Amino acid sequence: MKNTKRCPKCNSQNIVRVPNNQKRHASGNNIYTSTFTLMKKIPVIRYVCCDCGYVENWVETQRERDEIKRTFG
Repeated sequence: MKNTKRCPKCNSQNIVRVPNNQKRHASGNNIYTSTFTLMKKIPVIRYVCCDCGYVENWVETQRERDEIKRTFG
């Protein structure tokens, strides 16, 4: 959905990008790369089809994906 702007389930173009809210302190859709601090978090951006409800989650930058690989890979 991020790249095609279409839902893979129903083919709708009624897609919304739900950004990470940086002011939020709860874990939400973040991936934490440190057990010692809440400061090291990677936002997971959601794309929602507003017709069928299908959701995709994306880590959008290569730097963030590299950090996840270093931490968990």
